[in-house]
Amino acid sequence: MSFVLDQVRRIDAQLDRVQLANFPAATATTNTTAQLETRIKPSERQLALQTAIRSLAPGTSDSRALLKPTQIQQLLSILLPKDDFVSAAVFRDDSQTLSKDAVEEELEWLVISKATTQVYGHVLDRILGETVSLANDLYYWDSVLGSRSYTALYGVQISPFRFRDWTNTIWTDVKARGGRFSVRGAGQDASDSITQSWTEFYGLVKQVVEERSVESVGRQVATPITRLRRDIRQKQAHLKKIRLRNANALGVLLGEGLANESVHGDGLVTPNSTNVQHRWKTSMARNVALMEAVLVKVNDLETPVDKFDTAIGELTEDDPLYMQEVGETSSEAGPLIPQTVAERLARVLAMALPQYTSSTGLTVRDNGKPSRLVRYWLPVTLGIISSSTILRILVNRQAEILQWVQDLGLTAIDFWRNWVIEPTRKVIQTIRHDEASEVSIMSKRSLEGDRDSLERMVVDFAIENPANATGSSAKLSEAQIADIRLQVREGDLTPVLRAYEKDLTSPFIGAVRGNLIRALLIQIQKTKVDVEIAMGGIDSLLKSQELVFGFIGLTPGLLVSYFVGRWVHSIFTTKRGSAAARKSGQMVRQLRNIDRILTAAQPTDFGELHYKDQGLLICEVHVLRQAVEKAMPAAVYREFGEDSKELCDVRSGLERQRMVANRIRWAYKRFLN
Repeated sequence: MSFVLDQVRRIDAQLDRVQLANFPAATATTNTTAQLETRIKPSERQLALQTAIRSLAPGTSDSRALLKPTQIQQLLSILLPKDDFVSAAVFRDDSQTLSKDAVEEELEWLVISKATTQVYGHVLDRILGETVSLANDLYYWDSVLGSRSYTALYGVQISPFRFRDWTNTIWTDVKARGGRFSVRGAGQDASDSITQSWTEFYGLVKQVVEERSVESVGRQVATPITRLRRDIRQKQAHLKKIRLRNANALGVLLGEGLANESVHGDGLVTPNSTNVQHRWKTSMARNVALMEAVLVKVNDLETPVDKFDTAIGELTEDDPLYMQEVGETSSEAGPLIPQTVAERLARVLAMALPQYTSSTGLTVRDNGKPSRLVRYWLPVTLGIISSSTILRILVNRQAEILQWVQDLGLTAIDFWRNWVIEPTRKVIQTIRHDEASEVSIMSKRSLEGDRDSLERMVVDFAIENPANATGSSAKLSEAQIADIRLQVREGDLTPVLRAYEKDLTSPFIGAVRGNLIRALLIQIQKTKVDVEIAMGGIDSLLKSQELVFGFIGLTPGLLVSYFVGRWVHSIFTTKRGSAAARKSGQMVRQLRNIDRILTAAQPTDFGELHYKDQGLLICEVHVLRQAVEKAMPAAVYREFGEDSKELCDVRSGLERQRMVANRIRWAYKRFLN
């Protein structure tokens, strides 16, 4: 409703300017003391009129900007005649006009103006809403026609209702041919039995069905899908005509109504000229007649779409409320008074607007998108039929289902504890250099003990066998022993290897009487030390990469948790994401429709859009503004609102509107795609 509210607020602002511009001139004519006292102390009627004016002003919030029609009628009742049996004429002579001061008359016209603005907003909103709704119905039928499966599904959805219509037609035809069988009638007829009556009845039914089958032979040539598509295209054609007529009506109201008069120049403000001092009052009276004529003709199927503007012109030309100027007196009637306009305005609210709504609703019900009952009766029926089976399965396997749920919960808890919490704790301990968390594949002092043991073994062997160490049988000195210790630390076992080589020439004697077994055991110890040295290197490498291994152990748990979380998140956000995608597609579609309208439109002699194209353009811009309202920041949306107003300004010319549309396309590309 943003477009309608913008129009209503702009017109109301112009009326406030009218109040400031015209009241000094009106009050200047009050010269008597009584009138001055009245101006100082307003009468009860003036206070009531001022209250009505304030009540008819648009509210600050969008939900309260337009009053309800019943509230407008109640506020207008202050201007209507008190006697219900007396109907006010359209024009009255000066002798029949009640004497009142200029202030009260200006207040009455302001009440009329404010109420007309409210009704104008309601009419615009109602026609705009119906036109947009018709566009949505057309889009639905396009999607049904675009797929054979959707068309077949639509045929299944409407099959019970078509069968009902077919049986009603058969029954009506049978009754028309005399098939009025009833059990009471059969009992009263003594000559005919119930069996004979039923036989006659079924004979009539069979005859009617056979005749209708023969009549529909020509239609049976086409497949069911083809027949369904033909019916859908007929519905589309009817909806398109109604939509074009509504768009034309919207263009007429905007091009000839209050919106056009308030958007250019001084708007409704009366200039200081005697010839045009009643301009805004006359404008209000004409707009009331225009709204009534549009609401009467918009759903008139006998009026062609291309003749709609002419029909509105002919209807308003015969309306004295539209042709008569306020303050002028024709040869047939007197001046126009506020009570006359109030009666016509109340008639628009009480009759014209509800009739338009009911007529459009009937058309949409017959040709628009099927109701929810038609679209969802099949899944609801299947759900009801299978509900007992599903409930029985759930009851019979209740214990198993509960156990599955418990196992699933315990598995999730254990996984989180063992694969996420515990590895995370170890990584934290590694970062803090906690000794309890160090990775090791051997004990800390194992290598030192084995190396000292090897050193003692070799030294003792060399002391006992000095010939293998120095080549002589002399006792080893401390320097020689220290040198042997140093060689052992560096991995040199020369004394042992010499004895091993010597005894290996006679293995049996060396094993029994020599040092072969002892040398072999010392070499085994040497091998153990070498292995521990290698393991120590590996252990050092593990300790240097301990943090890396900690993160490697934590990674599987984090990955599984991440993907499970994304899956759960996608379940709850899929609808939101699909809604955002649909909204983005809708905005692109609206831009495309706007471009198509401006490209295909043929300008008038003044370079402007025709009323029909203007109405279609306003509908598309209205839907686009609603779609981008939540997609743009507040500051950007205000700028977009200014550009959209300029785009809807038909008086700027078609070429300028095309340039504005191009500016919107590149300036707001980030938000519209």
